[in-house]
Formats: sequence, structure tokens, C-alpha cells
Amino acid sequence: MDETLKQQLEAARAASRELAGADRDAGLLAMAAGLENDAAAILAANGEDVERERGRGMSGALLDRLTLDEERLDGIALALRQLAALPDPVGRTLTGSRRPNGLEIRQVTVPFGVVGMIYESRPNVTVDAAALVLKAGSSAVLRGSSSAVLSNRALVDSMRQALAAAGLPEEAVQLVDPDDRALVTQLLTARGLVDLVVPRGGHSLIAHVVETASVPVIETGVGNCHLYVDRGVDIAGAVAMVLNAKLQRPGVCNAIETLLVHEDAAEELLAAAGPALQEAGCELRAAPGALPHLPGAVAATPEDWDTEFLDLVLAVKTVASTEEAVEHISRHGSGHSEAIFTESLESARLFREQVDAAAVYVNASTRFTDGAEFGLGAELGISTQKLHARGPLGLDVLVTSRYLVEGSGQIRP
Repeated sequence: MDETLKQQLEAARAASRELAGADRDAGLLAMAAGLENDAAAILAANGEDVERERGRGMSGALLDRLTLDEERLDGIALALRQLAALPDPVGRTLTGSRRPNGLEIRQVTVPFGVVGMIYESRPNVTVDAAALVLKAGSSAVLRGSSSAVLSNRALVDSMRQALAAAGLPEEAVQLVDPDDRALVTQLLTARGLVDLVVPRGGHSLIAHVVETASVPVIETGVGNCHLYVDRGVDIAGAVAMVLNAKLQRPGVCNAIETLLVHEDAAEELLAAAGPALQEAGCELRAAPGALPHLPGAVAATPEDWDTEFLDLVLAVKTVASTEEAVEHISRHGSGHSEAIFTESLESARLFREQVDAAAVYVNASTRFTDGAEFGLGAELGISTQKLHARGPLGLDVLVTSRYLVEGSGQIRP
């Protein structure tokens, strides 16, 4: 193992032992104040990252994911303060019993120890991940992407200084060199030094982590999300839903990538939604049933139904029924977030029961799949797997548990 990485992981392990009895909330509040005090340096570093990636041809949606401004940085600091106000996830009793022999047995939440986070582009994830892991009593080892290298260094420097000022070990937050790809494999196979890894990014990143790791992984998933608009709905409301789910932030995982429309509603809905989407710069890729209703659209390819565009691109298809919409989602969805807009109780019931996703919406935008919007505080990502955690990864899944057993001299006969 690379000696620098080994030293970082050993320091993170040692720091994690200090965190259990420390005032971690004071550390979070200090981090929030530190980010505000260091805003000028952080935004300057981020500006360099953005301009470098703009020159390399990064898309507008991905540049938006990369960009920090005063408002977003204020939002990150606010999220830290909100996180500090949440109940401590460590030390909660999950179950408890007294056995016939007098043994008192309690299942109690405890920290993982060292949590690795491997992610792409978005510098706000650097703070979200460090803060959530810290609140959960563990040390965070962060490996962001090279596109955000200066932003991440500035953010981590600020957070480490704040932790030290608050009397907590600054080694509880570590940043791994993003330019050395070999370090990712070493991090993923560091059994005994790393207790859990969470990947957050595109399909290739997540696949590499899952296929390579020998340490436990909570798999976050890509967001090939759908909105199905049923027949007989309020068209103005449906258009507002489509525009929000696609345009509000097209470069994030809970934005829709495919619009499914009941064929009875297609002409009216697409006549209203199509021009509004195109005026916003959104390219429309339509199946044969939708193409006549969308002047200026291009024909969709088979690959479009399986693509997470993360950009101003939307695939559009008409269907004959809710059952056909569910079937399409079952074939092409990624299990992230799926939505139906309907006035039919039967369609809503069918959609809820048969769509297999971490978040299923009836008459609400997929853009709400987010830890803060769900009242969980910040989150590490959206898990699309089914073991241990599913949906927004908040504090409740960033702890494990152990059994505490108290007796009065009992021995097993």
C-alpha cells in the first residue's frame, strides 16, 4: 500500500477512537463557521476548478454541479448547523430484554469506525460526507474527482482547522489524492483500516467500486428516473411537474431522464410541455408515438431509454396504459426514483405496488429524493440496493450496532 495512504488511514482509525466521547456537534458548528470565514478562499479555488473544466468542454449541467457560490456555500453551512441539531445516532438502544437467567441484553448503535467516500465532481459532497460521517462517530476518508481538486482541498483544509479549534482530531477528515487512480483500489481493499465504503457517481465508478472492493460497500445508484403522466389529468399541473422534474437541476441524479405519457394525453401535454422544454435548451428524443407531437425533436434510439443523461436531454415515449408505463420502467429504470402524475386511484395503486424503486412518487416531483427534503439532514447519496440501506443515506444507516450484555456472575450450564 502507498505509504502516504496507509498513514492517512491509520490516522483516521486513531481519530475515530477519540470521537466516541467527543462533542461532535461542536465540531460541526465550528466547521460551519469555518466555511463562512474561509468563503473567499474556497470560492476562489472553486472558480479555478470551474474555469479549468469549462476549458476542457465540460457540459453546462456538470459545470453547475461543480460550481459553488455564496448562496450554495451558505446553504452548506446551514446544513451543518441543522445536522448538529439532530439527535445523536450513536448510543441508541434498538432492542433490549432480560433473559430468564437474569442477563440484561441490549442492542446499541455504535460507529463504523472509518468510512471511505468515493465520489465525482460535486464539492458540496465533500462537506456533506465529512459531516455525516463525523456526526455518526466515524472518521471520513474522502476521494473526490480531479475536476474538483482545488475546491476539495480548500474545503477539507477549512474543516480540519475547524475541528482542531474545537478540540476534535483533525485527522478525522482525510482527503485522498484524486490524481493517483491506484489509490482507489488500495482504499477499496484496505481491510482492517477501512470499515465501509460508499461510492457516489456514474455507472462506471460505482461498478468499479462494487467489483473491486473487499471492504463492505453501500452501493448508491445512477438515477435513470421516469415521470409517467396518466390520462385525464390537469394539463397545467402536469406541465409544471415535467418542467420541475427535468429542468430545476438537470445534472443531478433525481432529475427525470424519460417522460412517459398516456397516448390519450400526449397531444395536449406535449403541445404545451415540448416548447417550454425546448426554450430552456432541452433536447427531446422521442419514440414514434411522441415524435409527431414534438416539432424539432429527434428520434430516440434504444440506448436512450437506459441512459442517465445528467444534462438537458429528455427521452419521451407514449404508452397505452399504466401497466405499459410500469413495464417500461421495470425494463429500463435504475431503481432510484419514479413518479406518476394521475387522478386515478387505481393507477396510483398499481404504480405504488408494482414499481420497484427506492422512492416512488404519486403526484410529486422526483426532485424531492434528497436527505434534507426527507427530513434526514444531509445524505451521502441515494442507495438503490436492498440490503442494509435503501434511499437517502442519512445518519440512521451510518451506524452499526453491537450487543451489550450485563450479568451478575452467570455461567452457561
